[in-house]
Amino acid sequence: MKNSDIRDLSVEDLQEKLESLKKQYNDLKINHTVSPLENPIQLKTLRKTVARIATELTNRES
Repeated sequence: MKNSDIRDLSVEDLQEKLESLKKQYNDLKINHTVSPLENPIQLKTLRKTVARIATELTNRES
């Protein structure tokens, strides 16, 4: 998800998206621990997307 897409979303949408992506990231991380993922780059991209959304929410609070 790009920054421009994130900026277009409302605060409520961002919070919902953040929750779902955090859950997805944790599930992938656990699955990767048990057996290697086909594409471990997914973890990196999900982690960065979560950080982007969290940063946007923090910026909007100010």
